[in-house]
Amino acid sequence: MLYMRMLLMMGVSLYTSRVVLRTLGVDDFGIYNVVGGVITMLSFFTSSLSGAGSRFVTFALGKDDEEEQKRVYSAVMVIHYLLAFLIIIIGETVGLWFVYNKLVIPETRMNAALWVYHCSIVTTVIAVISAPYNALIIAHEKMDVFAYVSIVEAVLKLAIVYMLICIPYDKLIIYALLLMFVQLIIRMIYNIYCNRKFEESHAKLRWDSGLIKKISIYAGWTVNGNLAVVGYTQGINILLNMFFGPAVNAARGVAVQVQSAVMTFVNNFQTAVRPQIVKSYAVNDLEYMHSLVVRSSKFGFYLVLFLAFPIVLCVNPILKIWLGIVPEHTNTFVIIMLVAGLVEPLKVALINAIHATGDIKKFQLYEGTSLLTVLPIAYILLKFFKISPEAVMLVYLIVQLFTQYIRMRIVLAKINMTGHDYFVNVLQPILYVLPFTLVPFFLLPKIDNISFCCLVFCVFVLLIYVLVCIFLLGLNQKERRYILSLVVSKFRKK
Repeated sequence: MLYMRMLLMMGVSLYTSRVVLRTLGVDDFGIYNVVGGVITMLSFFTSSLSGAGSRFVTFALGKDDEEEQKRVYSAVMVIHYLLAFLIIIIGETVGLWFVYNKLVIPETRMNAALWVYHCSIVTTVIAVISAPYNALIIAHEKMDVFAYVSIVEAVLKLAIVYMLICIPYDKLIIYALLLMFVQLIIRMIYNIYCNRKFEESHAKLRWDSGLIKKISIYAGWTVNGNLAVVGYTQGINILLNMFFGPAVNAARGVAVQVQSAVMTFVNNFQTAVRPQIVKSYAVNDLEYMHSLVVRSSKFGFYLVLFLAFPIVLCVNPILKIWLGIVPEHTNTFVIIMLVAGLVEPLKVALINAIHATGDIKKFQLYEGTSLLTVLPIAYILLKFFKISPEAVMLVYLIVQLFTQYIRMRIVLAKINMTGHDYFVNVLQPILYVLPFTLVPFFLLPKIDNISFCCLVFCVFVLLIYVLVCIFLLGLNQKERRYILSLVVSKFRKK
């Protein structure tokens, strides 16, 4: 169900991105990305509390204690209401000052940029208040709900594209307002569903000092990590704006959309696995937990490689056919972002595991500090060495790789999994596959100006090639035998 949701959302996203870029223009598209990113920087607490709430709700569900579930849910809701109020205060003071005084925005577009900013605050507050409902859906593993609601979301986003073209008013302002209303409708649907289906959602709000303190301390240690995520995403976006202007933000915005489309595949996979990892740890079934970490890491990596491989090789014709107007630097940004995306499934599996243990202090301190170094390093190189936008993205990639090494060292020890087991079961198969995926880069000519039919054929051949590499080199004998038996059984049924 999550993959059905993903295919629908990805198709709509790719289509609407093309139309929105053409309708808004490169500069306005860049302004939307960077201004909306300012409030995202202010909402790093949201990710921390959402992760903490999801972990505690899932853990209580794993223990099958209904009263504990209601108690946890009530405390989580209280914390999120307080956070929503805090975001409004900071957003309308410090954040507003930053938009006025630090961002590079043409004077004629400042009014539209402010509309985008205020709409982003409202959207963020809605997301904060609604986060506990999402935690309930994931904890109960009702993944089909996300798929059904996504149909509604896809229809609404297609309607936005039509209205954006038809309404004779400032396109950037209209776009920000319409996206805000879409998010409000979607959040209302999730809230109504949870209130009807899950008993714990009816828990009365009450101030449970002990539990609120426990959740807040847990979330507090995740703040460093989530602040780092904001730093290497929106922080880099703002640095690019300050040194190169909104046009480069448009290029990075497109690259992020491509990466997000690919990462949606693995994120769906990891979302389905996450509650199982937490529940298996809650009942002390470490063997099953280790198997989930290994499988979600390895197969998640193969999934990203399978999708990213043809895009990287055919990036120029794909962007030209998809967008028509391709902002400068976009192709290189896309390649770097997709290569960095290969680390994502390995990262998420370890993060899910460490959050299941609840012992996250050391992990968050080391991981967050490592990731945050991307901002000062990039700033120094931009300020004193005048590096290119592409070099900034390479700094981001190198920091990501180094941080993954830190994650492995800390998490494996916490979940009683040896480094040898992780290397043999996860890294070794990956290292067998990677050298062979590099062969086409050296043997094939540069794929640039080709027709749509030729592009489809090239992508198809490259997908088959990487699939064969994964099957022959990346799977063990038991996994290959299982897949072959599965395929044979399907043909026999026909």
